Amino acid sequence: MAKRDFYEVLGVARGASAEEIKKAYRSKAKELHPDRNPDCNQSEMRFKEVNEAYDSLKDPQRRAAYDRFGHAAFEGGMGGFGQSRGGPDFGAAFSDVFEDLFGDMMAGRGAGGRGRAARGQDLRYNLQVSLEEAFKGLQKTITVPGSVACDACNGTGAEGAVEPATCPTCAGMGKVRASQGFFTVERTCPTCSGHGQIVKNPCTACGGAGRTETQRSLSVNIPAGVETGTRIRLAGEGDAGLRKGPPGDLYIFIEVKEHPIFMRDGRMLACHVPVSMTTAALGGEVEVPTIEGGRSRVRIAPGSQTGQQMRLRGKGMPPLRHGPGMQGEPGDMLIELTVETPVNLTARQKELLREFDGIGADNHPQTSNFFGKLKNFWEGLSA
Repeated sequence: MAKRDFYEVLGVARGASAEEIKKAYRSKAKELHPDRNPDCNQSEMRFKEVNEAYDSLKDPQRRAAYDRFGHAAFEGGMGGFGQSRGGPDFGAAFSDVFEDLFGDMMAGRGAGGRGRAARGQDLRYNLQVSLEEAFKGLQKTITVPGSVACDACNGTGAEGAVEPATCPTCAGMGKVRASQGFFTVERTCPTCSGHGQIVKNPCTACGGAGRTETQRSLSVNIPAGVETGTRIRLAGEGDAGLRKGPPGDLYIFIEVKEHPIFMRDGRMLACHVPVSMTTAALGGEVEVPTIEGGRSRVRIAPGSQTGQQMRLRGKGMPPLRHGPGMQGEPGDMLIELTVETPVNLTARQKELLREFDGIGADNHPQTSNFFGKLKNFWEGLSA
């Protein structure tokens, strides 16, 4: 069955602000949560649909990708916006508004409501690549600081890998309630510090956390065609969860460094090429570089002016993750001419230029056009 439009799922317009999207998500999530609809078989499916929509629209870069490419942006082959494995990050999306929506429901569940292991944090890694690397794609090894499950206790946080016990004070809720007059005050459980579980004999290697800090080396595939702002998600490569909780994700943000020769706009490349005054006037050829390291000869027409452009088809950047069955062609490269005025002239060169200028032929159409307009301007002022 085809997926519904994410904006339609949340009931907001495409131009909705981030706050409007979050507000709509709060309302829909509260309405459709399975715990509030135990007799509705469709509520869980619709709840997941709402979470997927919010997960894709809450992040500006993911939202921009969706606005441009639709659902295809997250179905593999759209650079850093695809899911590397698994499905949409429902847990990360829902955690944004979980407490204020369902805190009261969770408080009444009894043992195990808060005792679930905590998910690890997502990590961000900023990676710079050259324009040539962005053109070709590359395999890059990066070193990421973070936490991993403790080997000594197998992530349980207890000596001998003993599973944590349910906290007797809060019965696994992580919170305790106390009545003060007409009010009921809810506080973090002082015994388990909100975890819902206690470790009687903490692991000496990790101090009971179930995870340790380390540096990890990861091999990352950077696809050809990446741009500044492209985001690559590595599921499960973030921080380890607390006491055997699921790990977070690692997000790699790409920055393509400026190039000394080429300027980039999406798939298009541009290159400013200086030409001598005589070549521009008489015509000729110039040799220009291409991003793959080759060279192309470009024909300069007689009378060429500064700013004149020529196009080299297919000499720009490749489409992001182009492959069999995927549409997209390489971009073009624009050559923009800059006619260069000579400097440090010899006496003979000056003499020849004066001689040329003294012939008096009408060889400067832009000059003639400008002074014609200027004459009309002055005449209009004096009329």
